[in-house]
Amino acid sequence: MLVAAAVCPCPPLLVPDVAAGAAPELDAARAACTDALGVLAAARPGRLVVVGPVESAGPETYPEGTRGSFRGFGVDLDVRLGRVAGAPADQRLPHALAVAAWLLERTGWSDAPVEGLGVGDRLEPERCGRIGRDLAARAERVALLVMGDASACRTLKAPGYLDERAAPFDAEAARALAAADVAALMALDTGLARELKSSGRAPWQVLAGAAEGEDLDGSLLYEDAPYGVGYLVATWS
Repeated sequence: MLVAAAVCPCPPLLVPDVAAGAAPELDAARAACTDALGVLAAARPGRLVVVGPVESAGPETYPEGTRGSFRGFGVDLDVRLGRVAGAPADQRLPHALAVAAWLLERTGWSDAPVEGLGVGDRLEPERCGRIGRDLAARAERVALLVMGDASACRTLKAPGYLDERAAPFDAEAARALAAADVAALMALDTGLARELKSSGRAPWQVLAGAAEGEDLDGSLLYEDAPYGVGYLVATWS
């Protein structure tokens, strides 16, 4: 069963080495992510599953020990998902899960075994929900670290340019995450999310599926749109 979840944004800029001189601009987001991971640790899960977006349809699994890198961003920085080595050498974490691995390393996560799951933006809500329910049933106490961004169309300089639908989409996602509203997350429109370049829709709906039938409380720790991209940090416990 799902006992806790943390929702975090997944831009590589969250890693100070990648952001370089712009790193202080996301200090508040990093602090909120640290607090969110603290909620996961306090729940004492038996297993942690990191869920994040991938470019393929997915789902794609990443065992504990899978390595990731930020070398593609010009930074000599490698990470590993969890503390156990031995994952296939030819498998690499996608960027969203590499950011998650960095967050876990940064906070010294050692509370439970970790594995990763990548989901694509074309997975239908019903499939995401089934995946979430399967994850929650895999152990007596499961926690999720859910990586994903809201829209990327909040300003003229945003990656997806300005779209007047972006702010309402982000506001509804923030409200649903703050309230642990499973139905509202499942109702997020797949096509609209893709048009607004939101990488969080599918991971959030996996969370919604995992939380079905559980009486969890939500809390929104951070909400902002630096660089025209909606970043949300929330906890369910």
